[in-house]
Amino acid sequence: MSDRAPIRRLLSFTKPYKPQIFKATTFSITNKLLDLAPPLLIGAAVDIVVRRENSIIGGLGFTNLRYQLYFLGLLTFLVWAGESVFEYMYKIQWRGLAQTVQHELRIEAYDHIQHLELEYFEDRQTGGLMAVLNDDINQLERFLDIGANDLIQVATTVIAIEIMFFLINPTIGLLAIIPIPLILLFSIKFQKRLEPRYALMRDKVGILNGRLSNNLTGISTIKSYTNQDFEKERITASSLEYKQSNEAAIALSSAFSPLIRMIIVGGFLAMMIVGGIYTLEGTLEVAAYSIIIFLIQRLLWPLTRLGETFDQYQRAMASTTRVLDLLDTKSKIIDGDTILGKIEGEIEFQNVSFAYKNRIHVLKDFSVKISKGESIAFVGTTGSGKTTLIKLILRLYDPTDGAVKIDGHDLRDLSLSSFREGIGLVSQDVFLIDGTVKENIVYGKQDATEEEIKIAAKIAEVSDFISTLPDKYDTMVGERGQKLSGGQRQRISIARAVLKDPPILIFDEATSSVDNETEAAIQRSLEKLTQNRTTILIAHRLSTIRNVDRIYVLENGKIVEQGNHDELVDQDGLYANLWKVQTGAKIAVKAK
Repeated sequence: MSDRAPIRRLLSFTKPYKPQIFKATTFSITNKLLDLAPPLLIGAAVDIVVRRENSIIGGLGFTNLRYQLYFLGLLTFLVWAGESVFEYMYKIQWRGLAQTVQHELRIEAYDHIQHLELEYFEDRQTGGLMAVLNDDINQLERFLDIGANDLIQVATTVIAIEIMFFLINPTIGLLAIIPIPLILLFSIKFQKRLEPRYALMRDKVGILNGRLSNNLTGISTIKSYTNQDFEKERITASSLEYKQSNEAAIALSSAFSPLIRMIIVGGFLAMMIVGGIYTLEGTLEVAAYSIIIFLIQRLLWPLTRLGETFDQYQRAMASTTRVLDLLDTKSKIIDGDTILGKIEGEIEFQNVSFAYKNRIHVLKDFSVKISKGESIAFVGTTGSGKTTLIKLILRLYDPTDGAVKIDGHDLRDLSLSSFREGIGLVSQDVFLIDGTVKENIVYGKQDATEEEIKIAAKIAEVSDFISTLPDKYDTMVGERGQKLSGGQRQRISIARAVLKDPPILIFDEATSSVDNETEAAIQRSLEKLTQNRTTILIAHRLSTIRNVDRIYVLENGKIVEQGNHDELVDQDGLYANLWKVQTGAKIAVKAK
């Protein structure tokens, strides 16, 4: 977390918008100055009635009293019209600025999140990140939309009225200024007490959003276990914590305006009494006293609203801190400088060791070399390190020791995009965007032709299914492809990899949760896909990998067996044991 104040960090972010901020501020100040003019105009009207030809307006050359009133009426109209025009202009500027900043900040924060290492997401809830990207940025938008203008106009009101008071009577001006330092000191102390309460409130809403997001994603599991009441209690507990943290902030912030009002009323009474005495003694004109009474009310009202403005400010700064802390987070995966041209497809693990955060080593001094165009498979029991190898190849993590290389280049030296573009991944956890079938197939190659899309769908054996859909390739698949079956989603993900046509293709448990028909279709697709490209398969279903060039059997992050299918079965080791279990041979022996 940065030790800079949130407002300074926000101002550094808004540097590109200085011209717009300057215009918005100018319009706000002009609007407020025109808004403060009516008491002066009322004083001028009283002055005409009381002093007649000797009034201030009379001194401008209008000796006829009716002409003085006509002139005053025209001036009043221009002031009110100008105030309305500048109100419209400052609202357009501040609201436009608020929308621009919240849009740019959200996109920058989202883009920054995309480039953080996978470990970052393992320590955080999705809902918490959503709270930062939506709720926190919206809090800042609301402050820029309303609160920033309020602060500027309050400051303008105080300065303008104080100047007028001093011009009318220095003693009156001094009496009016006495409460201001007290109010500012009180506001700063109040602000410091509010800050931790709003920070806690933002943390609580992040936790609440995290649980809501998690539960909505897993609603089918919740229903199947009839745990709706249990989850309702958990959400109730999180919502109650957020409510209590909010109430703690509200209890303090609500006391601001009443306390400020009590400070102000002392100054108001002093000015009313002293000004009245000066007027009775004849040292202060009646018109001037009228102006003072009207202006002190104009001073009083915005200062009592200062509490609400500071409340908006504190909420915005608590949210801004969370957003800017996110932007200050440095990725542990640093992009390399070397641009890899054409990828041949040779992959090497060179004495690689790796451990997830706060856990024991998954891989220890692991070495293996996969030749260009070779098809290999990693198998083993759960937790043996198979999927970790894939994450290291994609450089979602960096090894603790050793190096992962493609075509002889350490991945840490390469531009991430340059080598990831040469890898196609078909994962067990299929990710489909909330779009059409076509949009999901072209996800890895946006400029693909219609013919290329259809060929890819045919190789993935999904074209027959697509032809039965109401809108064919333009059919919406729903969020995460929920309108499709697991096998259909898997085949679309294979079509996506086929269309990308990468030199390296990775299947991570692609057949673990599909039916036999889909598995057979995937196997037929594999026969076509593995030709002339490096192919890596992670599989529990050993039938999927029978025809690969080499199989590596992992146990506790080490290779304990290797060879092709027939060789490993003949060795009668761990692989042979797994094969017997899956084919039923071992069960048959036990049955005898």
